Amino acid sequence: MTPERFARITDMLDRRQPELTVFLEQVHKPHNLAAIVRTADAIGVSDVHATWEDEEMKLAGNKSATGSQNWVNIHSHDTTSEAIQALRDQGMQIIATNLSATAIDFREVDYTKPTAIILGQEKTGISDEALALADQDVIIPMVGMCQSLNVSVASALILYEAQRQRELAGMYAGKSRLPKEEIDRILFEGGHPIFKRICNEKNQPYPKLDDQGQIDEPDEWWQAMRSGKK
Repeated sequence: MTPERFARITDMLDRRQPELTVFLEQVHKPHNLAAIVRTADAIGVSDVHATWEDEEMKLAGNKSATGSQNWVNIHSHDTTSEAIQALRDQGMQIIATNLSATAIDFREVDYTKPTAIILGQEKTGISDEALALADQDVIIPMVGMCQSLNVSVASALILYEAQRQRELAGMYAGKSRLPKEEIDRILFEGGHPIFKRICNEKNQPYPKLDDQGQIDEPDEWWQAMRSGKK
């Protein structure tokens, strides 16, 4: 890994926002999924949660996010309630886009708090179950004839408002808040893609890295990597 690559990945990791995420409830159009994950990466979201219509859609959905998914973890859940419980276990407030009597402007939410944003399926929107489990409904004000925005557009608007608030609060400054093992994994996979592939092929654990992101293992490790044995 070059020093420039190490610096770029480290800077990205320092800006990651582990207390901010989105939950995709059966979003099934590949271009929407890819756009949402790309936006998540752009504003520093490290993890995205999702439920799927079926196993085939799960595989297609994960494949469509290839690229951005190298930097964003996609966590699949079997049910909506399971996904939301996992987010609550992380201490997150649950926000849903929904026109209701209690909905507020999406910019009025305090996104400096740990926050999960529910994004619904393109045709049917957020399920009644998810709405019942959410802490707050929000709306994106619209003055035209259309009643809703594309799900990827809505996600970008909300995520960038969250980014604006967190930037003002200084939450993009300082060292990474990700766990060390996650930092090491991303540094290795992003900085040593050839050895990542070999480790996966040989079913070997990732090596230790030094403080510059270089592989820090004895000669035996390198010999094992060069060996044709799995």
